Amino acid sequence: MGSRKTSIKDFLLEILFPSFCFGCQKEGTYLCEDCIATLEISQYQYCLCQKPIRLPISGKCSRCAYKKLNGLYSALPYQNPLVKDLIQKFKYEPFVRDLAGSLALLVTNHLELVEPRPDFSNFFLVPIPLAPKRLRWRGFNQAEELTKELASSLEIPVLTGLLIKTKESSPQVDLPEIEREENVRNIFSCKNPERAQGKKLLLVDDVYTTGTTMEEASRILKQAGAKEVWGVTVARG
Repeated sequence: MGSRKTSIKDFLLEILFPSFCFGCQKEGTYLCEDCIATLEISQYQYCLCQKPIRLPISGKCSRCAYKKLNGLYSALPYQNPLVKDLIQKFKYEPFVRDLAGSLALLVTNHLELVEPRPDFSNFFLVPIPLAPKRLRWRGFNQAEELTKELASSLEIPVLTGLLIKTKESSPQVDLPEIEREENVRNIFSCKNPERAQGKKLLLVDDVYTTGTTMEEASRILKQAGAKEVWGVTVARG
């Protein structure tokens, strides 16, 4: 009965507030199949380097071996104009929250294409958290919305509330590269760390740029006992 109510609600919302593809303005969706087909979704996995190296197997290159993050899956380059526009409309006012489904679809398409095909059967999803002040401003956590969609499509459980943000930090995009690591130092905490013990985790965020945010989150989760921590993002800067 609940799903029927949801479908009726979605139907009425679509009549009153129709969605249009941000790529071609076709009505009925925020990202149509034709526009998805124009995007060169990555078939490969790359290491965590600033100038990433394509890897023959999943993980990271020897130069990135010291990093806490085990590896990264990212569907598209952030420099793609359509991808950048979609993510900005998702994250910034007036906030198109429903873009989460379209963006998560790009990630699942990437995970279906990449070789070797990742096996996430024993993994848990963890969204990168927002500080309370920023969460109140936006009204939702974009990483959490993506996580919900991925949990449904990939059938992977979510460890809700495991990772929390304990203090406000400046938006990474506003900072020079040299200041980003200091900006995120000790901003995360693991709530009930026994929940992370021995687990394999997928950290979810919208964009991976220098990787400092995910690296700090990985450090905290591994400190709590996580066995593996991998990153999953829509785009890479």
